[in-house]
Amino acid sequence: MKKVYLSVIGFALMCRLNVHAQASQDTLPRNPSVSLYTPVEKDTTHNTGYSPRALHIDEINLVSSYYWQNGDHSPVTGGIGIEKVTDISNGIDLKLVWGDPNYKKNSLTMGFGYDHHTSASQAYINLSGASRKGGDRIYPSLDWTTENVKKGSSFGIGAYYSGEYNYKSTGLDLHFSQKTADKNGEFSAKLQAYFDQVTLIYPAELIPNTTTTSTGGTTVITTASGTQTVLSNGQVVENHHKNIPSSARNTYTASLGYSQIISPRLQVMFMVDGVAQNGYLGLPFHRVYFADSSKAVVEKLPSSRYKLPVGLRANYFLGDNVIIRTYYRYYIDSWGIKSNTAGLEIPLKVTPFFSISPFYRYYDQSAAKYFAAYGVHTPADEYYTSNYAYSQFQSHFMGVGIRLAPPKGVFGWQNLHDLELRYGHYTQTTDLVSSVISLSLGFK
Repeated sequence: MKKVYLSVIGFALMCRLNVHAQASQDTLPRNPSVSLYTPVEKDTTHNTGYSPRALHIDEINLVSSYYWQNGDHSPVTGGIGIEKVTDISNGIDLKLVWGDPNYKKNSLTMGFGYDHHTSASQAYINLSGASRKGGDRIYPSLDWTTENVKKGSSFGIGAYYSGEYNYKSTGLDLHFSQKTADKNGEFSAKLQAYFDQVTLIYPAELIPNTTTTSTGGTTVITTASGTQTVLSNGQVVENHHKNIPSSARNTYTASLGYSQIISPRLQVMFMVDGVAQNGYLGLPFHRVYFADSSKAVVEKLPSSRYKLPVGLRANYFLGDNVIIRTYYRYYIDSWGIKSNTAGLEIPLKVTPFFSISPFYRYYDQSAAKYFAAYGVHTPADEYYTSNYAYSQFQSHFMGVGIRLAPPKGVFGWQNLHDLELRYGHYTQTTDLVSSVISLSLGFK
């Protein structure tokens, strides 16, 4: 399910980030050191435009999305099973802001998200006490950032948690930025670490030390994790399970970026990430079928992986009503995958308060060294997976967003600052298809 979550979260965040980006880019760039605070005691000595203010709620953001996908290459059944998934995601961010006379602007952002998904392939895991067709996930977050308006620098720390029935993740980050002397350029850096625990849920037939007894059409499966009683029609009627062990997975990321205003109409940003992973990097309920056997084995992948993505963004303001946003990323990793991503979005301001944004993204990747389709791997292979996320494919993601931001508030509600609705459709050359619709509300 991790790939699904990344798709849904990525789209939802794209909606929220595009709201902020468009809000700041609907007009030509201005001096970024000027505070947006309501004046309390204005600083006239240094002429920075900075105005301190007591703690207040700066904004509240709500994002909801619905995701649907289908395909026929589920890794749960060795790369040949149904991939039908639905996911409903809801998130809220609350941002508190306060300033002080020392040119410090502080913000505290608290977030909470909840997902519910259903997955047809999960029913084929068939394990003691964990076989299901759906699941839930929660993911709270907390971020504190302080900005020195006079120096054009900022520093912050963040903490994250994500929990579902088979995966727990805890994350921490440090982030820093520094504007150039003329305020037209900015360097940013972010260090992240995620410490995950993967619950070792195996398919029933692959759990070590498993015994199976059958009486009158009823099967009792006994494993190290507990027992499961299954009727002749496959219905699970009783479960007694112990705590299932887990295995660690750690991810460390260093992200560097530099943005520059080239001209009043052109802005660019360069990005590079270094990612290192170690620990258990597969999933124990992903089956692999060898060419010379009808029996399944659990996928086996290396215990380390290194990734290097390099990206470029460029925004061009084509008059007062049109922005051209472009994006390119090249990616390479130690498992042999290479990929290219190219994106284009063209927000068009129909009226001063209504805009429409068609977008398109193209992606292609080579296969990992350890991937092969159903029935192709052999026992001589050191590592093996039939997860099509590691296969060679191309994909297309296209859609449109609409945004409302009237000065008197959306639908006359002054506190509802903006509303954005986005729809995207995804196709992959492995026959995977998906759609996602997202609603984003911003309150001031």
